[in-house]
Amino acid sequence: MTTPLFLFAAGLGTRMGELTRNQPKPLIRVGGKALIDHALALTDLPEISPKIANVHYCADQMRAHLADTGIIISDETDALLETGGGLKKARPLLGDKPTITMNTDAVWNGPNSIKTLLSAWRDDMEALLLVVKKHNVHGHLGAGDFDLDANARLHRGSDLIYTGVQIIRPNTLDHITENAFSLNVVWNDIATRNGLYGVTYDGAWCDVGQPSSIPIAEAMLNV
Repeated sequence: MTTPLFLFAAGLGTRMGELTRNQPKPLIRVGGKALIDHALALTDLPEISPKIANVHYCADQMRAHLADTGIIISDETDALLETGGGLKKARPLLGDKPTITMNTDAVWNGPNSIKTLLSAWRDDMEALLLVVKKHNVHGHLGAGDFDLDANARLHRGSDLIYTGVQIIRPNTLDHITENAFSLNVVWNDIATRNGLYGVTYDGAWCDVGQPSSIPIAEAMLNV
């Protein structure tokens, strides 16, 4: 059985300042490699298919970079749709299988994050988020996002930080009528049904969200 993958690559990357004046954030180089290529390296698994990426800002550059990868493009050049809206727009490409979604602005040092998610997924879950403890976080300026209870269910809290990688059932978005919305809306809804779960990543994770995070990420990668 294969699992679809959706890569978020459409954002404006405004926190990167001059680095994204003429290029999209996923093409910023960290350790000699574009950020999106760090993500793609983790998804080079036979059980992942198809692979889809959304594009908006500097879409031509993203299309050119992904041209030989076999990745299907979900075109959002008409409007920014946020995370939930972007995933919903791609529903015809994804089908109904549980789908991996992945941000393209982070690097990892440790176990393969995708394998960690896949090994923890169960049929009774609506969404499974990969979270990390604060002592394994680098370059992240925000507060915590969730707490994990004894049954591995997630609740809003401050102990754990979301890594930008999850498995989610696409049909959990189908009742939302808005075109542009955050995945937070979906997660809150799933949590009311006790279907929101988490698994903790044991390695190091760096959020490359601003220029100051790039040397931090490169030091973490030892490059």
